Amino acid sequence: MAERRMLIAGNWKMNGLASQIAEAEAVADTWRAPKSEVLICPPATLVGALASALGGSAVAVGGQDCHAEPSGAHTGDISAQMLKDSGARFCLTGHSERRTDHGESDADVQAKSHAAQAAGLIAVICIGETLDEREGEKTLDVIRAQLAGSVPDTATAANTVIAYEPVWAIGTGLVPTIAQISEAHDFMRAELVARFGAQANDMRLLYGGSVKPANAAEIFAVENVDGALVGGASLKAADFNGIIAAAEG
Repeated sequence: MAERRMLIAGNWKMNGLASQIAEAEAVADTWRAPKSEVLICPPATLVGALASALGGSAVAVGGQDCHAEPSGAHTGDISAQMLKDSGARFCLTGHSERRTDHGESDADVQAKSHAAQAAGLIAVICIGETLDEREGEKTLDVIRAQLAGSVPDTATAANTVIAYEPVWAIGTGLVPTIAQISEAHDFMRAELVARFGAQANDMRLLYGGSVKPANAAEIFAVENVDGALVGGASLKAADFNGIIAAAEG
């Protein structure tokens, strides 16, 4: 098994105007040759501009979503090829806000993930349980079902990252215990190895949900946690740099 390189990914969600590019540039200026891989996923309006601004730096750019089709009569949607053409290297798929706000099913997420992979992007596939599911002791059942339904058969360690984000921890300040994070990540690893074989040991598993500089190091110390998908704390260079520093050790 090759050593998995940590990935610290920032999801700006529906935040960011052109002036926000300066925050991303400040991250790139701080980390010119990090051991970890660093990724920022801005809104679609900034993908091209951010990719241009960060060109030649150690910070990669990704999209937050893509359509399952490469082109067509889909007003307002963006294809994976368009993201790739704009300079993106990654694409988030299946974020809980997409699943909730837009009714995306596991099948939808799988189709989008496959499209991202086909376009030469790395799909960062998001999964996670709601608070009701956690309290009903259904967490592992939800993880199993979402992995089975959302991850395409074409997934490899090179084209796929899995991000575990308990829905109840996103933007709430609530964070699962270290034991709960460990249980979820160990379970994901076992499920992926059972399906994809030993190569799944090289697939990166991110934790997301109220990750901050103050708790990042403890989370990153958990076996099978290979980085983070960061929301609000990725909008300011000072906060995001603190999380990257925790990964750098």
